[in-house]
Amino acid sequence: MARGRQREIPCSKTYGFPIFCASWVPLDRVSTSAAASAEGDAPAEGEEKEGQGGGGGSASLAQTHDPNRILVALGGGGGDSRSGVPNALLVAEFDFASRSLSETPVCRLGTDMDAPYRMAVHPGGDGVVCSFTKSCRLFEWDIPEKKESNKLNLKTSAKKLVQLEDVGQQLALAFNFDGSILATGAEDGHLRVFKWPSMENILDQSDAHTTVKDLDFSSNGKFLVSLGSSGPCKVWDLTSSTVTASLARESGENFGFCRFSRIMADNQVLYVTTMNGNQAKIIFWDSLSWKRIGTKNVSREPISAFNVSMDGKHLAIGNLDGDVTIVRSSDLQAQLTVKKAHLGAVTALAFSQDSRALISASFDSNARVTVIERQKGDGFNTWVLLLVIILAILAYYLRLKEML
Repeated sequence: MARGRQREIPCSKTYGFPIFCASWVPLDRVSTSAAASAEGDAPAEGEEKEGQGGGGGSASLAQTHDPNRILVALGGGGGDSRSGVPNALLVAEFDFASRSLSETPVCRLGTDMDAPYRMAVHPGGDGVVCSFTKSCRLFEWDIPEKKESNKLNLKTSAKKLVQLEDVGQQLALAFNFDGSILATGAEDGHLRVFKWPSMENILDQSDAHTTVKDLDFSSNGKFLVSLGSSGPCKVWDLTSSTVTASLARESGENFGFCRFSRIMADNQVLYVTTMNGNQAKIIFWDSLSWKRIGTKNVSREPISAFNVSMDGKHLAIGNLDGDVTIVRSSDLQAQLTVKKAHLGAVTALAFSQDSRALISASFDSNARVTVIERQKGDGFNTWVLLLVIILAILAYYLRLKEML
């Protein structure tokens, strides 16, 4: 029996195609120089800098936009089937004042017979890299000559990502925090890491995993973590391009997603989701010793999407039933759960750059924004978390000393 239609509310909109990927637009970095470079005004020899493209311009679009109205990019579609379901990238606007998503997209770009499956939005405003069935493509921001508030288009870039053509479907895409490195993980287990925008190879590991399911950069730029459908979760040292730690599964565990905490420090926490029997859990590791320092049961439903807020204070969990849960990182307790936020599996979760909002998307063609309400004592809870982590590390080393 078909499930009933969900009543649409202002913060939730249906856009006419299954949504596979979502990410917020860095309006403070999208500049008029991005449009100029997209039109072919390439910098003179020696002027191009790694990690700096559209974000290095003069007149920023952010100068004209209302900070309470932000933009989100969405991608998906029906693939190459004859179902009539379109394949597209679109940009929608969210208004904090009315807590509403725009019913009509700010812009929409068709992607022919191929649906964008994953996306990585460049943090410096260089555009959006999307993975398709066989290759990856770059799309650039197109800023109208008349800089109206939150008016922004997308267009296919003239720049071809030759190194990512005919490489099969990439299941994971990510830029590091300053946009100087791009990492891709393929369905066939191939892990590739490039300097951006030169696409100079940093790491090329054809057998990193059986299948690369997820990857993430540490906020201090030292590490890349990747995990696959089997075997350990691997932590790569980006300086030496070698594996610095292999994080083993325990009996019955099936790893799903991996994210570093967003604190700018050496002792970051690595979160990994896992399914063990009928229990979904979050495991966390200390990034100095690479030892497990805790596990938290979070659901009895498999986790289908996971992310960490930019300020590091919240984790977001989406499951196959369409539920979305926001968890405090300080004590791993649920702050908010939206039951049946979607009619199907949650496919993507992304926090806004200021950590005030969470976008969730689903196969049900629906995107929904959940506003993060600031709670009293957030600062205190963060210090409590840091104290707990430090005590756990200290206890580990004391036990190790006694054994020796």
